[in-house]
Amino acid sequence: MDKRTGGQILIDALINNGTDTIFGVPGESYLEALDAIYERQNNIRFITCRQEGGAAYMAEAWANATGKPGLCFVTRGPGVTNASVGLHTAFQGSTPMLLLIGQIPRHQMEREAFQEIDYRQMLGPVTKWVAQIDSAERIPEFINRAFAIAMNGRPGPVALALPEDMLLEYAKTEDLPPAIAVKTMPAKSDVAKVKEMLGKAKRPLIVLGGSNWDETGRNAIQEFAERNQIPVAAGFRRQDTFDNTHQCYIGNLGFGSFPQLLDYVVSSDLIIAIGSRMADATVRKYTLVEAPKPKQKLIHVLSAPEELGRVLTPDIAICCDTNRFAVAINENITVDNPVWAQLTFNLSKQHSSSLVLGPQAGPVDMGKVMEYLREKLPANAIITNGAGNYADWPNKMFTYRGARTTLAPVSGAMGYSVPAAAAAKLAFPDCIVLSFAGDGDFLMNGQEIATIAQYGVNPIILVINNGSYGTIRMHQEKRHPERVSGTDLKNPDFAAYARSFGINGHIVEHTDQFVSIFETALKSNIATLIEIRVGPDSFGPDTSISGLDFNRA
Repeated sequence: MDKRTGGQILIDALINNGTDTIFGVPGESYLEALDAIYERQNNIRFITCRQEGGAAYMAEAWANATGKPGLCFVTRGPGVTNASVGLHTAFQGSTPMLLLIGQIPRHQMEREAFQEIDYRQMLGPVTKWVAQIDSAERIPEFINRAFAIAMNGRPGPVALALPEDMLLEYAKTEDLPPAIAVKTMPAKSDVAKVKEMLGKAKRPLIVLGGSNWDETGRNAIQEFAERNQIPVAAGFRRQDTFDNTHQCYIGNLGFGSFPQLLDYVVSSDLIIAIGSRMADATVRKYTLVEAPKPKQKLIHVLSAPEELGRVLTPDIAICCDTNRFAVAINENITVDNPVWAQLTFNLSKQHSSSLVLGPQAGPVDMGKVMEYLREKLPANAIITNGAGNYADWPNKMFTYRGARTTLAPVSGAMGYSVPAAAAAKLAFPDCIVLSFAGDGDFLMNGQEIATIAQYGVNPIILVINNGSYGTIRMHQEKRHPERVSGTDLKNPDFAAYARSFGINGHIVEHTDQFVSIFETALKSNIATLIEIRVGPDSFGPDTSISGLDFNRA
């Protein structure tokens, strides 16, 4: 074995684990790693971002879009502080991700050196594991462990600190085979128990969630639901786990769900939650499914034993891979209950009806815009959004058909949409990528359109502009009607801002302008930002400040 620098050993270990893309902002603390990437540029690329929060979001979105762990590299101190928002998003979203941190030299530690932080204390609550590699010889061991922890059990983020002098030192060490993603099967006895409980149910419901579904598992659960005519709902921001046009799909749970779906969840006598933690955003702060003991019978299927029974007490707890569980029940369970078919038909019809809206507030009718997008976009189009009332448009009013086509932060983090669109387009350059951002949301990471322009990818970015932090304004009206404080925004000309980066920029001020501008964007080889000026009264589907009855209910 030849001696290599710590930087070279690190990049080789990442390549051995299947990494071909790293997002980051460069720093002097990891110049040796950047130099190693230069040497191995035929195997791995470094995507230079404009802020570490945007870089971390890109890594998180890359993982959700591809199913492979996302990689982000940042420098110490302020760099990792900025990136921590992406770790929190990955942690709450159960997303496999590695954050690599350039660290101060080892001999300077414990002196509060320039930009020094104890990352074990700082990042412990938002990661599955935090460590520091103090010996170049052990880099392959630590990298493999990081991948294994990020991928297995409940997927999530891992952070590794890399002292600058350690990356400079030479060592002889052997490369390791890639870390293994463990896929466990459900026990036959558990499948038999599921069949027994399902046979007794009158109002069953399947709830899907999690980040690690593959095509085999997705197809299996759709076949199972269709054969047994069981209604299926997606968890909060997990709409792409099931074809939304399927006859058994009845909607997505979370904020903004239609009332009939919420009523059915409460009245259900058996919930089979597969991959979903049934966290408070999915079950409306545990008003739909009570904690710690639900009124409904609960079969809970997760890949992490520590998550089963953590909040909700299930009747059956099954620890296994969600895809293999889907295949197992599809192959072994058929229940003939004619009542379910009519039940599922009615719920699915109600969901379809909820997509048809009357006239919406403001000069641009977003209901019409969404109707056009549902009909126009292909099944593999990837939709990204961040957080805010505007996000109800893609979350409630779009029909997701393909796998891994919704990239949205389960944590409710703002500023996610534009970085996610960049990552999705870099991963799948031939797919249409459509980003939804609010005016407040966009300016939290809008600088990443510089990254989009630099790498020549062409997502379409919709900025829904109502001149306010809409979600907070809505809650403000609930508690303090007509006492607006801190939620109004004065915005730039977003289209002109986009053009200053060398991408297309357009403004839509009336509904009938949207289609021609959007179709022009679809044909363009460069990215396009479309600012949609919905007006100050528009706050989401069937939601307006002038309709204050909904606020004061």
